Amino acid sequence: MKIIGIICEYNPFHLGHQKQFDLLRQQYGEDCAIVCLMSGNFVQRGTPAIFDKAYRAAAAAVCGADLVLELPVTYALSSAEGFAAGGVRILSQMCDGLCFGTENGNVESLMDTARALLSPEFSQQLHRQLDTGISFPAARQAALATMGADTSLLRCANDILAVEYCKAIVDQNSPLQPIPIHREGSYHAEIPDAQNPSATSVRQLLLAEKPWQDFVPEAARQHFEDAPIHDLSQGEQAILYRLKTMTDAEFEALPYGAEGLWRKLMRASREYASLEEIITATKSKRYTYTRLSRMILCAFLGITAQDLQGKPPYVRVLAFREQGRAILKQAREQGQFPHIGEKMDDPYWTLEQRCDRLYPLFSEASPQKGILSKDRRIWIQP
Repeated sequence: MKIIGIICEYNPFHLGHQKQFDLLRQQYGEDCAIVCLMSGNFVQRGTPAIFDKAYRAAAAAVCGADLVLELPVTYALSSAEGFAAGGVRILSQMCDGLCFGTENGNVESLMDTARALLSPEFSQQLHRQLDTGISFPAARQAALATMGADTSLLRCANDILAVEYCKAIVDQNSPLQPIPIHREGSYHAEIPDAQNPSATSVRQLLLAEKPWQDFVPEAARQHFEDAPIHDLSQGEQAILYRLKTMTDAEFEALPYGAEGLWRKLMRASREYASLEEIITATKSKRYTYTRLSRMILCAFLGITAQDLQGKPPYVRVLAFREQGRAILKQAREQGQFPHIGEKMDDPYWTLEQRCDRLYPLFSEASPQKGILSKDRRIWIQP
């Protein structure tokens, strides 16, 4: 039996994700086990997930995932490099392969680019390019071009993340086999494709209260129909309160604040009255909107640069089916990682509990009683 891992957000789970499950079972057989390592209530672009992690995990499980684990929040809110490295580190302990979407789909090209990015020459070229004041993505492209390496795989969202997965596999000497699947349709498309919708387009339909059901597998709809919707705009005042009451030292401790960026954010936070104004005043060619969004969300959640550098001491279980139960049992017997059943006496537990308590501030509604388990952390397929 093959155990295939997927690092994901399912924000929300849609037809394209179902297609990935189907393709894996066509390739490796119906007994192939799928382990999903899913971002919790906050996602890598620096926003709250549209639905609570319990609903999203349940949707993935009823659509074919055997086990859904929570990607620790400090990995989920890292850069693409940290997001991929954290996910690979966890899944390497229990999976045979790592499946991901990509516009390119060529394993050799992805691995060649990954090795180039890990070379000493690339590091030197990257610093030279960054010294010119351009953004990190632009500097990375320019550095590879200077080396004569292929830069085509760093132009599209899925390819960029695919290269990061491959880079983490090489860097960690991971046993994971990279399994790229061609990603049809546009990752950022705002109009949903009938067969290959983007999560962006489905979120926009949900927020606009327009019909979205045709773009989500039927089995998943029941978990989303009455689920409270979460959006950054609902919690903007809470974020602004936090930003305007932070001390200089708290700004300095934030992740992504190197080269004086934390000072720019601090000044803008004390001067402007909306998040959009604060980001606009802080942003430059060098710093991307997403980086600033993650930095602001970390400020709100009380996550420091030191927190992001630490290694989470556990992995939380969100959902599982019968085959997933067996995978969990084997992982525990081999001492690979503990799952959470009791409160842990660990600072990371406190950090995650704080994040979970703050998440409802991004919704006007309250979760429907009876949908989530008692501790809101583990959902079990009936």
